Amino acid sequence: MSMILRILNLVVIVALVLAAAYVYRIKFDSTVQAERLARIRGEVRRERDRIAALRAEWGELDNPARIEGLAKRYLQLKPVVPTQFDSLDHLSARPPQFIQPDSKDPIGVIIENLEEPDTVTGSIPPPAAATADPASETPAPQPAANPDH
Repeated sequence: MSMILRILNLVVIVALVLAAAYVYRIKFDSTVQAERLARIRGEVRRERDRIAALRAEWGELDNPARIEGLAKRYLQLKPVVPTQFDSLDHLSARPPQFIQPDSKDPIGVIIENLEEPDTVTGSIPPPAAATADPASETPAPQPAANPDH
């Protein structure tokens, strides 16, 4: 009987040592996870601070008064005058038809028949190609005549 008690005591001691080791491992893993969580929370806090700083900077850059000042300084804009607009009686009754009804690629036809505008609008200077030698340029294709006009 005493032999059985000694074996039982030894089994209980081994079980306690294994339980203690397991508890220590759980504590160690939880400490590692807590440190990782603290590091991630710090990163999130820094990112939120960066986002707040970028939003403040965006608000400053997007300020209409600042944009107006930049436009006055760098763009040579002129006020709109009534002579820039044409009256409605000069408009055609229908838009020109560039597409034949039986066309298999209507968008391709429109792209092929695009024309360069006669005048440049806004504050954008004309492209450098417009100042090149006019003899070397090929004329743009003309849109198909519309029999309705």
